[in-house]
Amino acid sequence: MTTITKPSTRKAWANAISQPAQEFPLTPLSIIAGKIPAGLRGTLYRNGPARLERGGEKVGHWFDGDGAILGVNFSDNGATGIYRYVQTAGYLEESKAGKYLYGNYGMTAPGPFWNQWFRSVKNSANTSVLALPDKLLALWEGGKPHALDLETLQTQGLDDLSGLGENLTFSAHPKCDAKTGEIFNFGVSIGKNSTLNIYQSDSTGKIRRKSSCPVDGVPLIHDFVMAGKYLIFFIPPVRVNLLPTLFGKSYSDVMEWKPQLGTQVLVFDRTTLSLVSKSEAEPWYQWHFSNGYVDNNGEIAIDFFRYQDFQTNQRLKQLPSGEIQLPAKSTLWQVRLDPETGKVKSSEELLDRDGEFPIVPQENVGEFSRYTFMSLHGKNSDTTREIYSTIARFDHQTNTLQEANLGENHYPVEPIYAPDSLHPHQGWVLTVVYDGNNNQSEVWVFDSERLDDEPVCKLGLPSVVPMGFHGTWKAG
Repeated sequence: MTTITKPSTRKAWANAISQPAQEFPLTPLSIIAGKIPAGLRGTLYRNGPARLERGGEKVGHWFDGDGAILGVNFSDNGATGIYRYVQTAGYLEESKAGKYLYGNYGMTAPGPFWNQWFRSVKNSANTSVLALPDKLLALWEGGKPHALDLETLQTQGLDDLSGLGENLTFSAHPKCDAKTGEIFNFGVSIGKNSTLNIYQSDSTGKIRRKSSCPVDGVPLIHDFVMAGKYLIFFIPPVRVNLLPTLFGKSYSDVMEWKPQLGTQVLVFDRTTLSLVSKSEAEPWYQWHFSNGYVDNNGEIAIDFFRYQDFQTNQRLKQLPSGEIQLPAKSTLWQVRLDPETGKVKSSEELLDRDGEFPIVPQENVGEFSRYTFMSLHGKNSDTTREIYSTIARFDHQTNTLQEANLGENHYPVEPIYAPDSLHPHQGWVLTVVYDGNNNQSEVWVFDSERLDDEPVCKLGLPSVVPMGFHGTWKAG
């Protein structure tokens, strides 16, 4: 009898997530190629789901993995790295039990469906980081942040930032004003009709002002925009149907795409946190904004990666299996709106390339930025089954794209811009690259003006760091 073996369709990136990531202590990093720039001084922090399996069971969605923080410090003595799981209460309990105990975004608590009535959703602390003067916050939009030591990454516990109290959440995409030091963020309180809570914090993270605004149903709001004196929220037409969650469905499974609702546009004054205007635009979905600013005509310009529907959620649900079979194209768009009415005045696709994770230099957040950095699919990639395989820079003055050539089976994460400490008009772009040919992770440093050149430096990491979500740069 002949057994026919079906050829594997797994791509090289799948090996990066096939096993839980291994922590490593503070370790000097070897230079694989090039040299560390003299003006690159500070620390790169990155967060992402590092454990997608426990006790032989896969998580239900990429968003469910336990968060781990990578810290890479650049000093006059070279580079050091450290990688540690965030020691959340749920992580510690499940590590002791050797199995999953809690529900999450894409999974429910094990056992009878009524278990999830009594067990809270686990705070995975896996989405982003916020570097404050005396601590690092590991962010997850469904709960409070976890505070960590900036150097050792030791988890210090949940932090309510002197203002969240028992019930408020702190989302994963705060906006920091480089000039004033102010930090803005939000959280959503879930109910039959939900509440959007907005926070203004000082440079230490302490919440100084709060406001709230009712929103229809239970929406999915992942990110927002700071533009000049405004904070803008685009609420896409996704609504959570809470009833099925009472009978064993996960939150991811009960999110409904309702294009008839359109995209809700809310504009707030960033000083008073009061609602300025509210309107409706055509339906689309977005995870991430690049930036926003007020132009010379008083209009707000907002750049973001736009999807035509919510299939991206199902695509990301497939990722932990190591095989993706759904496309979900997102391209870079710009909308302009009137802040006094919230009405969209124009909408334009800037770049017809499938990508995500857009960022601008921190000094430009809320103001015009000539450049947007991003992750993209390679030109000849199988965009249904592959993940992003290059990073790029879009020039808003010339409408041109400059992209890196990382080579086959190399997978970068979101690029992070780091200003040069010696030359203020020079900068570097850092990304963590998984080398699928050799099953190893590396830190690559590019000249921000020459992304299409070879990296100026490559550093080896002691263990594989799975592709994650978001990071930040802390100068020092």
